[in-house]
Amino acid sequence: MPGRSEEPAYKKIQGTLRRRIDSGQLRPGNPVPSERELARIHRVSLMTARHALTELARDGIVERRHGAGTFVAPPKVQFNKLLGYTEQMASLGLTAHSRIVSSAIVTREHEISARLGLHPSSRLGRLERVRLAGDEPVALEICYWSADDFPALIEAPLERTSLFAVLEHQCGIELAYADEEIDATDADQRMADLLCIPKGTPLLRMRQLIFSSTGRATVYVTGFYRSGRHTLRIRRFR
Repeated sequence: MPGRSEEPAYKKIQGTLRRRIDSGQLRPGNPVPSERELARIHRVSLMTARHALTELARDGIVERRHGAGTFVAPPKVQFNKLLGYTEQMASLGLTAHSRIVSSAIVTREHEISARLGLHPSSRLGRLERVRLAGDEPVALEICYWSADDFPALIEAPLERTSLFAVLEHQCGIELAYADEEIDATDADQRMADLLCIPKGTPLLRMRQLIFSSTGRATVYVTGFYRSGRHTLRIRRFR
C-alpha cells in the first residue's frame, strides 16, 4: 500500500508561520522572515519560499509592503455568519470595545421606522459607535430599534457590551437572520475623523435589517467598515 505523499515544502513554511501568528509570537504589524531567510531556514528554493508568502498574502494572513518587506496583516472580520461585532472579534482572539459617538431617542426617521415595520413617527433608539479592535478604529456603526419595545438598550453600557447580547439576555429576543445591502462608499470628513483615516478612503457600507426567530424586524444597522480590515465571503451554489 503506497504511503501518504509528503506535504509540499511551501505548505510546511506556511504552517510554521501560521503557528507563530496563532500563538502570538508574531503579532499584527510584525515583520515576517524574508523569502531569502525562509529559503535558508527551510532549505528550499527561493521560488518555494516566495510561493509560500504569496499564498499567505492572498489569504490575508500577511501583507507585502513594497520596499519594506512582508508583515503580519491586521486580522480581518469575515461576514459569513450573523454575529455581533463582539462575537466577531472574539472569534479572532481579540477583545472588542466601542467609543460611543451619540445615543438618543429620535422620532423623525420615517424610512427606518418603515423598515422596522413601525409607525412613521415611532420613537426609535439611535446609537452611533466607533468599533475598535485593540486601539484601532475599524468601523462606524449606527443602530436603530424601537425605543418603546426595547427601553433597556438605551441605558445599556454599549461601549463595552454587545447589543446582540442585551437583546438576547435582557430583552428575551432570539436573533435569527439578517437581510443585507452591501456597497462601497468613500469616507467623508466626519467619518475620516472618527476612523482616523484620510478623507476619501474606500469603505464597505453594509445596511442590515436584523430579524428575530419569530420573523420580526428588530434592529436596523448601517455600518461603515474599513475595507482593508474586512472581507466578505460568499458561497455560491449551482
